[in-house]
Amino acid sequence: MTTAPTEEPAPQRPAPRTSGSAPALTDLLHAAVTAVGGTERPGQVAMAQAVADAVDAGDHLLVQAGTGTGKSLAYLVPALAHGERVVVATATLALQRQLVERDLPRTADALHPLLRRRPEFAMLKGRSNYLCLHRLHEGVPGDEEEGLFDPMESAGGPTSKLGKDLLRLRDWADETETGDRDDLAPGVSDRAWSQVSVTSRECLGATKCAYGAECFAEAARERAKLADVVVTNHALLAIDAIEGAPVLPSHEVLIVDEAHELVSRVTGVATGELTPGGVNRAVKRAAKLANEKAADALLSASEGFERLMELALPGRLEELPEDLGFALAALRDACRQVIVSLGEVRDRSVTDEDAVRKQAMAFVENVHATAERILQCSEYDVVWCERHDRYGASLRVAPLNVSGLLREKLFEDRSVVLTSATLKLGGDFRQVALSVGLGPEEGGGEDDLPAWTGLDVGSPFDYGRQGILYVARHLAQPGRDGSRSDMLDELAGLIEAAGGRTLGLFSSMRAAKAAAEEMRGRLDVPVLLQGEETLGELIRTFASDARTCLFGTLSLWQGVDVPGSACQLVVMDRIPFPRPDDPLMSARQKAVEEAGGNGFMAVAATHAALLMAQGAGRLVRASDDRGVVAVLDPRLATARYGGFLRASLPGFWYTQDRDQVRRSLAAIDASAPEPRPVAPRPS
Repeated sequence: MTTAPTEEPAPQRPAPRTSGSAPALTDLLHAAVTAVGGTERPGQVAMAQAVADAVDAGDHLLVQAGTGTGKSLAYLVPALAHGERVVVATATLALQRQLVERDLPRTADALHPLLRRRPEFAMLKGRSNYLCLHRLHEGVPGDEEEGLFDPMESAGGPTSKLGKDLLRLRDWADETETGDRDDLAPGVSDRAWSQVSVTSRECLGATKCAYGAECFAEAARERAKLADVVVTNHALLAIDAIEGAPVLPSHEVLIVDEAHELVSRVTGVATGELTPGGVNRAVKRAAKLANEKAADALLSASEGFERLMELALPGRLEELPEDLGFALAALRDACRQVIVSLGEVRDRSVTDEDAVRKQAMAFVENVHATAERILQCSEYDVVWCERHDRYGASLRVAPLNVSGLLREKLFEDRSVVLTSATLKLGGDFRQVALSVGLGPEEGGGEDDLPAWTGLDVGSPFDYGRQGILYVARHLAQPGRDGSRSDMLDELAGLIEAAGGRTLGLFSSMRAAKAAAEEMRGRLDVPVLLQGEETLGELIRTFASDARTCLFGTLSLWQGVDVPGSACQLVVMDRIPFPRPDDPLMSARQKAVEEAGGNGFMAVAATHAALLMAQGAGRLVRASDDRGVVAVLDPRLATARYGGFLRASLPGFWYTQDRDQVRRSLAAIDASAPEPRPVAPRPS
């Protein structure tokens, strides 16, 4: 989200209040909790004090705060009271919206009389999340608008969903104050949005753009410069760290919520990809402006790359095959020629040439950078090929480890607070701390690694009384073929005992589909399947009907929040280890082993523990929730690593007794109240 430099002075934030006695943190927290209609909890108070202490001392803090703790206010109150700018980064849109639309406005209003100033806050996202007025009014450079409207219609009316979406976006542009895609309801497809948005590389820059003074992205950045608290996402935090050019405003404190997601989100941002389709798009853009020799060289190189990718087999490439190396070198060199040419040639016949040139340069530079990175064969990168039935083959490169990057970019110049309901894996913070670049032990800062403190403030829920952890030890160990008739029998018996009310979390979409088909044939309860409807609609249907079951895979492990009697049985079909053929995970595991560590525990078991903790957390979402988490994988009880995984889960009452669990489920079903009202669909 970079822009051309400007000579205008940056806006100045109001100086923090320094005179007079500061209000007590407990008073501030009480005012904020009262304002949002909540109740203070001991864990919330302890967390707020720990965050305030860490921020004041410039220290790093890891806080595990269970569901229901009220951790958002526990870090927002000390952040708002701090007086210096604080950045809060979250993983999910739902939490960002909760913070900006509910928690922050009420908290700022509540703290205003006590602080004698009203703390300001703002949300900041990547540039492509905001509508681009230049793109909207001047059109998409190139030929992408062809076919949106039927040229035979005299009125020029839209003839496709894409065309209709574009007309709606043009109308919305006159109404919206933010230009933020997430404020558009109902939304539009990615293809439609791409017609009215730009990436940071494609942006002309505020000083060169005719619409710079009205730019929504620039306005968001200006609001962030004036804010006490800036809410952003993990991806933008990663971009700010990786790309060198600052995207976020300077800040003294960083709070990372949903911190269990940080490593995977940073890895995603740091992953490069080359596809024949992406290269072809770069060729088309370059052909419009580059000189003929450079454009022809890029076309020839792209055709050679595409031929190789048609035959490429999926899997990790520990060494680049010679033919692929030659193809990538040709691609890199041809891109370099085009980049030089684009900097020299001017074609006055092209309307709005600067925008066309900027987009062409962005496409070509991306291909050049990724090809160059793969060719370097760095020991710190992992390269692999993937094949998709729909999208074809792709070549990908990702960092073997992001801990060094995070250590250097996040922890050196600011105080950092990491928080989540699942940071202690296997009973301690060690694995999470190491993954983000901190030391292996609290406080030490060994080998120049940043020192940190860990705090588990627990949960207001009584897990031992509210939930049961059942491990089906009698089942056969899962095999690679995926066929598990005994598991399906067990699943059917549990669902019958529970009277429906089941969230089924499966390690693969294939397993989820097979289980859904089997249960639909066996049981007289509705079974919803992820992918058959939007996730939001599935969750609303599941939450409104106690007899309904919902089956799905990864996003359900972390994305379902259904308090009440609609969800009283959470089933995991197997321990969610990464696939043995996952190139990045297997490479990371191998690297740990070569360094003398236990690669399986550090990578595979930690990955599984995090997902299982998130999955088990779907059961108890309120103080009166009751139910069972059933794991249909005997290895949780029999394998040596089973204790590590169980220690990562909430402290449910543990049993392997199938009959006892079915009786408990039947009793819970018999006494269950009606499901809680479902929140209305956002308008």
